[in-house]
Amino acid sequence: MAQLAMVMNLDKCIGCHTCSVTCKQAWTNRSGTEYVWFNNVETRPGQGYPRRYQDQEKWQGGWVRTRGGRLKPKAGGRLRKLLTIFANPVLPDIRDYYEPWTYDYENLTSAPLGDDFPVAQPKSLISGEPMSVEWSANWDDNLGGGPEAAELDPVVERMRSEAEEKVRFGFEQAYMFYLPRICEHCLNPSCVASCPSGAMYKRSEDGIVLVDQDQCRGWRMCVTGCPYKKVYFNHRTGKAEKCHFCYPRVEVGLPTVCSETCVGRLRYMGLVLYDADRVGEAASVPDEKDLYEAQLGLLLDPEDPRVAAAARRDGIPEDWLEAARRSPVYALAKKHKVALPLHPEFRTMPMVWYIPPLSPVVDALTETGHDGEDLDNLFGAIDSLRIPVEYLAELFTAGDPAPVRGVLQKLSAMRSYMRAVNLGDPPDESVAGAVGMTGRELSALYRLLGVAKYNDRYVIPTAYEAEGRQLEEAHCSLDYEGGPGAYGSGPFGEASGKPVPVSVETFHALKERQTSGSIADPEDKRSRVNLLNWDGKGRPDGLFPPGPPRNEGEERP
Repeated sequence: MAQLAMVMNLDKCIGCHTCSVTCKQAWTNRSGTEYVWFNNVETRPGQGYPRRYQDQEKWQGGWVRTRGGRLKPKAGGRLRKLLTIFANPVLPDIRDYYEPWTYDYENLTSAPLGDDFPVAQPKSLISGEPMSVEWSANWDDNLGGGPEAAELDPVVERMRSEAEEKVRFGFEQAYMFYLPRICEHCLNPSCVASCPSGAMYKRSEDGIVLVDQDQCRGWRMCVTGCPYKKVYFNHRTGKAEKCHFCYPRVEVGLPTVCSETCVGRLRYMGLVLYDADRVGEAASVPDEKDLYEAQLGLLLDPEDPRVAAAARRDGIPEDWLEAARRSPVYALAKKHKVALPLHPEFRTMPMVWYIPPLSPVVDALTETGHDGEDLDNLFGAIDSLRIPVEYLAELFTAGDPAPVRGVLQKLSAMRSYMRAVNLGDPPDESVAGAVGMTGRELSALYRLLGVAKYNDRYVIPTAYEAEGRQLEEAHCSLDYEGGPGAYGSGPFGEASGKPVPVSVETFHALKERQTSGSIADPEDKRSRVNLLNWDGKGRPDGLFPPGPPRNEGEERP
């Protein structure tokens, strides 16, 4: 089967939250989703969002292996779900996310004349009452691994129980990095297994995990079942919602909104082929530390003629096979082995991979007067990181530091090798050999991580032409006649009115505008320009006020 996957290079994330904002503006800007962040950026060490979501002893997410070697949801099987179906006791409450608020802006304009400036007091979007803001999605942002947030990190607690001296929170020893998170679109999703109504499903063609809004009955078992807590409940519509990997964009070859707008260009998207019959076997290996290698073993080599023949037999088209061969995700995760899955011990086989950060090591070495790009210096500094390798291992390899150390050594070797190349010195093949690679492989890794172009970072096969008509964005999926309704209030309360008409816009036309160098014609309905997705080309009517008439030959100011 085929799976769309993503790799994030944490070396490049600057914590600007552009991905979070653009995702929320595109998909969760309506009533009931105020606290919903399909994409959020966390500071590590820290509690994350929702608060301490990694503590599965509390939240009961993911899978556990039974004594007989089978997997079952950590929250319990069918009987337990049936007994608690009307009152699921294991759910984050609004305080674990945050109580959404707005501000009393009217007070700024209606306050009487006085000696003090008026303020816009926070007001709850749930109760409408004044409130004090005490927590939100980015509350831990930029605390630098300090004790205010880092001591509450479940990963830190687990490490401290094993080696107290490994984690220190002194200011001079503080260290942090940013961790962007979306739904993992797992190969073995526990949210799908937890849904009693069958609304949560994994698409067979590309592996994207979605929620059928018609089928969803609001049991919220999926929220409990997801160990990453990336399924949210819309309290207005009574439906579960989650990241859908921007599937309307992906189907026409466009990357996700978070990838498209990422300032650091740290996201890579591509197709991987995997052996679906072996997912359960790989997810149920006895030792958690073997889960990373077991997951790698599921990914199949698209260059292998036998794999290609089996893919054609199972209905995967030729252009998808070509996309799999060019996939940056396969290259980074399987070929070069520098991308790691997030919390493989949850046994969901996550398909969003991460390249652990290395940059602060180089900076720290340079500040001490040593050569920050020298391979021997870098190798020696990896084990003395301010944030220990063991912490990264708890995040990405179920506590096994060897794969993480190997990734950091490969990144170090790449920097050392490419510095010699860029300075005109003869490349040292022993640098590549020290990490089990060749100079050609290090150069290919550098091109992918350092200078990759748009089409190298995003290799996305389009949907079949026969399904093209279904890709038209004639309406929002929640706004159609008879649907669950995310439109304005009617005479009988929230979501009781008629759907508000929206412009007919196809993502095919969106792709044409984004990739075309010509100015769009406003009269051409196929390339209509509106305020929602205007790309800066042309001058749409109504966007700018009409200017004064110009005489012939007069230059525009």
